[in-house]
Amino acid sequence: MAISTIGQNGLNAPLSLTSPAIASPTFSGTASGTVIVSGTAVASTSGTSIDFTSIPSWVKRVTVMFSGVSTSGASDYAIRIGDSGGIVATGYASASIRHVGGAVNNGSQYTTSYGLNNPNGASSVFSGAFVLMSFGSNTWVANCVIGDSNGTSAATSTAGGTKTLTGVLDRVRITTVNGTDTFDAGSINILYE
Repeated sequence: MAISTIGQNGLNAPLSLTSPAIASPTFSGTASGTVIVSGTAVASTSGTSIDFTSIPSWVKRVTVMFSGVSTSGASDYAIRIGDSGGIVATGYASASIRHVGGAVNNGSQYTTSYGLNNPNGASSVFSGAFVLMSFGSNTWVANCVIGDSNGTSAATSTAGGTKTLTGVLDRVRITTVNGTDTFDAGSINILYE
């Protein structure tokens, strides 16, 4: 590429710029955070809990997906995590709020799980995602927005919380706070990455 410049004698003199050639670049390291793995959807039509196990140790985010999920009672939902020692039901710091028609209704705090406010009890039909994210050192923070599409009193529940495990997360359980309400509709699955 030539650029005309004014020399000391006032005449135009060509100026040439040369860019260095770049050889084929190489990259090193390992890919991380690029794989999203889907679990196998489980029909949430019976039983009091649904477990997803064998989550790999490299996982940094787990998304629990609800599609038309309902239970037989009015207990709030509970999402619990665990490690090789099993599911843990203590030491959570979590809260959830119900929103109806732009107003905040019920708010609840939870210490035995990440909680999810059940806006309409047995008539609730939940769809949405509950996201667990690694904060480092086996600490997992959560957030979610779940819609209730029961057709009579539409609402959403939002939630968040934190929990530190003693080991590496490898399992997630979806149940209810009272542990006795049964699932009676929909399906639940996870994505992990």
